[in-house]
Amino acid sequence: MEIVTKSEELKKMVGKHKEEGLTIGFVPTMGALHQGHLSLINKAATCTDIVVVSIFVNPNQFNNPDDLKNYPRTIDEDTLLLNSTACNILYHPSVNQVYPNKDTRTFDFGMLDKVMEGEFRPGHFNGVAQVVSRFFDLVQPDKAFFGEKDFQQLAIIKAMTKMLNYPVEIIAGEIIREKDGLALSSRNARLNYEQRKAAPLISKVLMESKPLMNTKNIKEVVNFVVENINKSALLNVEYFNIVDGDTLQTLDKWSQSDYIVGCIAVFADKVRLIDNLIYKKLL
Repeated sequence: MEIVTKSEELKKMVGKHKEEGLTIGFVPTMGALHQGHLSLINKAATCTDIVVVSIFVNPNQFNNPDDLKNYPRTIDEDTLLLNSTACNILYHPSVNQVYPNKDTRTFDFGMLDKVMEGEFRPGHFNGVAQVVSRFFDLVQPDKAFFGEKDFQQLAIIKAMTKMLNYPVEIIAGEIIREKDGLALSSRNARLNYEQRKAAPLISKVLMESKPLMNTKNIKEVVNFVVENINKSALLNVEYFNIVDGDTLQTLDKWSQSDYIVGCIAVFADKVRLIDNLIYKKLL
């Protein structure tokens, strides 16, 4: 595995591989790597010849300075872990390497970024679009891999890729969970012992809510999820929306869409956890 910190060096290295006719797979991360990231790397290795992984905590996507400050940074452990994977190139740049000049671009995603995460984290998805588009310019990937846990982010990146005409195939990786159901996340490392014990309630209640769609309306299912998670003194639901899986717009009836997803954000004190559940998806 080669470690690169300079953007121009990365472009030259990737360009050489592409001249040789090799395909490039790209897995962008913010570090604090876990099995969810590794599953994306493995998927990339089966689809492409060269796997590039980035580790970069992007300041432009944090609307909360404390969240940026406290985001786990474990580059030594991450590098060691990546050495045992199919990663060919680790790109670990400084902020100045990613943004040599201030990125003032503003993206218009219509209503995609106005709901859920977009409503509670203003500017977040604009920052995501800035950094991912910057990485696409540098890495020039044929395929890029993102986890489904960040369901809204996945929709935004697909929209950005289409908007900017990138010849990149966006491939989603399924949510990887702990044995107790908690969705893997770098933020899980910030949970204390009691919070970690409580956190699996999120996925447990989501799973319990799925069969209720046969007997209850959407509002009743939303109430069921929020009320049962909030029964824990350690958890507080920020939002739970049942939405169309393509438009992300809130639904009133199960019959309104053939692709229905429930998206949730929950606070365990100051640690923010997200998850989602597909209620219906017709092929």
